Amino acid sequence: MGQQSIKQVCFFTDEKAKRFKPLTLSRPLDDLRIGIYTIRQKWMRKLGVNVFSRLLPEYLSGVFPNTPVEREAPVLWINSRFLPSENLVTAIRSLEKGEKLLFKGDTVAAMIAGKPSKQMFDRNVFSGEGLSPKETEDLIYLENLWDLLILNSYEIEKDIPLTGLKAVSETESKLEANITDPQNTFVADNVEIESGVQILSKDGPVVIMEGAHIESGSILRGPVVIGKGATVKMMARIYGGTTIGPVCKVGGEVSNCIFHSYSNKAHDGFVGNSIFGQWVNLGADTNTSNLKNNYSTVRITDWNTKKEVETEAQFLGTIMGDHSKTAINTMLNTGTICGVSSNIFMSGFPPKYIPSFSWVGSEEYGVYEFDKAVEAMKAMMKRRDIELTEAYKKMMNHHYKKR
Repeated sequence: MGQQSIKQVCFFTDEKAKRFKPLTLSRPLDDLRIGIYTIRQKWMRKLGVNVFSRLLPEYLSGVFPNTPVEREAPVLWINSRFLPSENLVTAIRSLEKGEKLLFKGDTVAAMIAGKPSKQMFDRNVFSGEGLSPKETEDLIYLENLWDLLILNSYEIEKDIPLTGLKAVSETESKLEANITDPQNTFVADNVEIESGVQILSKDGPVVIMEGAHIESGSILRGPVVIGKGATVKMMARIYGGTTIGPVCKVGGEVSNCIFHSYSNKAHDGFVGNSIFGQWVNLGADTNTSNLKNNYSTVRITDWNTKKEVETEAQFLGTIMGDHSKTAINTMLNTGTICGVSSNIFMSGFPPKYIPSFSWVGSEEYGVYEFDKAVEAMKAMMKRRDIELTEAYKKMMNHHYKKR
């Protein structure tokens, strides 16, 4: 059985994808960031494919790029909850047309002819019926929202070959930083690292992507990723398991966190074991609790059922959707879940479950009016030369109405 040539890829999701809200309220699951790249970017690099398709809910139509499936060639369908590994890529490349890979009853991937693939794409529904099953095992996958944090350190290290970067010890670059382990430190071109920066990469790799800026006195303890065009503010302390996404600004103390892109935590304050979407802004001295006083495991509110679920994680801070913001001195409780475009400015602990478009003040708990929220979105995005499109506004209005 030979290796298949893959010309078309289409990402789909299953029922378990619902567990990744509020992060996926405003993006497809394949756009979630874990390690250095998004899930989709990992697959594209690993498979060497440049063009992709995806099944999208109607409200995301027009917000994210989506190339239609062509009927001329077979399509590799990939479940976005599964992350590429050598075992899985080998199994996928050996798939024949009309076969699917199964893992514990879930479809991982399928190779389907172009005509039925186009029909599924046009109907916006994946179906694995009628395909010959092949069982697989030892996969890397996301079962729940908090798995993004559990797997982040591992994924940082696994993604390094996809960057094409060489270790500092293999280059002739002259860096101002004090680097403990040059063979485990990877720095792209056009990076500015000011004097007094310490890079502690003995316990895990430190990866600094193109155009990043590390200000004086900052300490990075790997595994850590500083994304393309991101800024680490002066005297920041960034601990292991942290991904700071593209064009983010992050300062203070950060441990085992994922910032997607264009989000800011520019001032002092501690955030730990937390995930932040795009366009989030944390006011000065915002702090997240990531450990309960009695050291018990953390329970969070399931976004869909509104019922508390057990995570079995002892450390878990805040999961915050796109465009949500906190005021100065905000305190976020252990296991806080916050939707998109909420404004939090309470003097005490706000609720652990914060719906989208919430206006959470000390004496009021109301709705963040849509027109005012959109003006704030426009203002923040304009600062990064990004236009708020009508499709994006329509998507946000969908969540405003369903809040």
